[in-house]
Amino acid sequence: MSLFDAKLTERRRWMQVGEAYEITKKPRALDISSLEAVPFVPMAAIPQGGRYSPDFTMKATAQIRSGTYFERGDILVAKITPSFENGKQALATEVPTPFGFATTEVIPLRPRHKGHDRRLLFFYLLHPDIRHYVAERMEGSTGRQRVPPEVLLDLPFPEFALEEQRAISDTLEVIQDFIALEAEAAEVTTSLKRATMQQLFTSGLNNEAQKETEIGPMPENWEAQSIAALTNVVYRYPSYYKIDYVDSGVPEVRGELLRETGEIESDLSQFRFIDSETASRFPKVRLETGDIVMSVRGTMGKIGIARDIHVGAVITANLIRLAPKRQRVLPEFFKSVLISERFNRALKMASPQTTIKTITAPVLKSLRLPTPATLEEQREIVAIFDAIDRKIDLHRKKCAVLDDLFKVLLHKLMTGEISVSGLDLPPLPSAIADTTTGIDTTNE
Repeated sequence: MSLFDAKLTERRRWMQVGEAYEITKKPRALDISSLEAVPFVPMAAIPQGGRYSPDFTMKATAQIRSGTYFERGDILVAKITPSFENGKQALATEVPTPFGFATTEVIPLRPRHKGHDRRLLFFYLLHPDIRHYVAERMEGSTGRQRVPPEVLLDLPFPEFALEEQRAISDTLEVIQDFIALEAEAAEVTTSLKRATMQQLFTSGLNNEAQKETEIGPMPENWEAQSIAALTNVVYRYPSYYKIDYVDSGVPEVRGELLRETGEIESDLSQFRFIDSETASRFPKVRLETGDIVMSVRGTMGKIGIARDIHVGAVITANLIRLAPKRQRVLPEFFKSVLISERFNRALKMASPQTTIKTITAPVLKSLRLPTPATLEEQREIVAIFDAIDRKIDLHRKKCAVLDDLFKVLLHKLMTGEISVSGLDLPPLPSAIADTTTGIDTTNE
C-alpha cells in the first residue's frame, strides 16, 4: 500500500512539509567579503542512501560566483535528475561555520519554528513513495528535469509530537549506522583483496624471490604468458549476421549485464533470447561455463565469468569471449588476474587514445599475464580470493537486508502502523545519541 493511501492513527494528521519547514534564504545584509573562505559543497560531495554529512572544501569567498546558500543543520536535497531519484541529500551538521554554499542544484530546508527534529524529514524524503511522487512532478527538458521547490513544500507529511519525532529518528538512525558499518566493512575487505592480489601476483604464496619482467615483478617460477597462449579468443559476431530474438532459452549476454563484482547476471529472465537453431549457427560466440566475457569498447575492462550456462549464451557487439585453455589456466584464476589493477593499467596503456575506447582482439591477445607454473598453485590462490569474496558478499548482503529493514520500518513508523516502543533494536558499540558532533538537529 502506498504511503499516501495509509490511514493515520486518530491522534495524527497529514500536514504539509511547508507548514513545518521553509527554504533557507541568504540574508540580504550578509557580507562574506570579510571572510577568507567558506565551506562549499558540490553535487559530487552529497551522499546518497541515508548518510548525513556532505563532504566540502573550504573555498575562497572571492571565488564564489554562484551557489546555494545554506546554514548549519539544513537538509540539502538534490533537485536535478537523476540525483534526486538516487537519494542524494545531506544533513549539513558538520560544517565548521554557521553557513556555507552548495551547488545550485540543491534545495536547502530548515524548520520554520521550534519543535521539529530535522532528521525525521531527512529520512521521510528517502521513502520510495516520496521519491516517486516528487519525480513525477519534475519540470524541464528531458535529462535536465528539476524538482520545483513548491513540490517539496506541498508534500503530505505526517504530524508527530517532538518526542515521537526524536524516537523515530533515533530508531532509523540506528539502522543507518549499522548499514554504514557493514558498508565500511565491505570496503575494507575489498581493499584487503586488492592488497592480497598485489602481494600474490608479485611474491606468490610463500613470499618467494622475485624476478623483473616486461610486465613488472613476479615470482621466479611464474611465467608472463600472453592471453593468446592461455585462452581461445573470440571477438563478437560479425555485424552482417542477422539474429531474430525470441523467447527460447538461449540468453544473449549484453555488456550492461556485467556486474562490477565480475559476475555475469545469473537471472536469465533479464536476458534477451534467441532461438536454439539460430544460436547453433554461431558456435564460436556461444558461451560455455567457465568462459570469460570482457567489454572491449566504450567502458572497457568489465569482466564476467559465465556460470551455470547449460544451453549456451551468445555474446554480442562490444564483448569478447575468452575461453581458458584448462590445461594451462583455471578460469577463476584467469578472471582474478583480469580484474587486477596491474591488468587494468596494461589494458588502458594498450588502448588507443580515441573518444570511444576500443581494444582489438590482436592487441588483447598480445597482453601478457603473470601465471603460476602449476594449476595447483593457481587453485590455492583462487581459494584465498574466494574466502575474501565470501566475506565481501556477506557484508553486502547484510547491507541489503538492513536497507530493506530501514524501508519497512520507515513506512510503518511514519504511518503509525507500529510504534517505537514496540521495537527492540540492539545498540551500536558506541553511543549514537549524538551522531551530529554536537550540532542540535531539533528546534525546541
